Amino acid sequence: MEFTGSSYTRAFKNGRIEGEGEYKFPTETRYVGEMKNGMFHGEGVLHFPNGSIYEGTWEKGISKQCFTPDGLEYQGKDWEFCDGYDRQFYTERCNGLKPAGESQLTDLDSLRVIPDGCYDCGDGFYDPNTRVITDYEHHFLRNADYYEHEWIVSTCLSEELGRDRWTFT
Repeated sequence: MEFTGSSYTRAFKNGRIEGEGEYKFPTETRYVGEMKNGMFHGEGVLHFPNGSIYEGTWEKGISKQCFTPDGLEYQGKDWEFCDGYDRQFYTERCNGLKPAGESQLTDLDSLRVIPDGCYDCGDGFYDPNTRVITDYEHHFLRNADYYEHEWIVSTCLSEELGRDRWTFT
């Protein structure tokens, strides 16, 4: 763990992470819950720096339940959030739509200030020149691979395009 910058608090068994504990990743994401044979196993919760949580019952590192910071539960099947038929954000479903001209462009009520040449990719800012994603306080999160780069530049809000991309004005 010291080689990756991760840490684990609590029990080990035969040199492997085992039992209830907290595992911290270098990205500031942390897992709190049960571990077995070095994997998430049993009840546990991943806490992400942006406030999202991913919780559920894990089996050999696999779970299928996720909650966003606004309380929306992700469901792998029959997902109706922000799809081709209904483009409402979850906060709009909870609080109602805003009048014309004040429409939400993201799930946040106000847009973040995006650095020059960058994109807001949901958990931080992406710089396509360096292919680095940083959190909103500009701490390193990860390097984007080819597929994530393509998705971000074709989908996410950028400083260069600003509101015009979404309002078509």
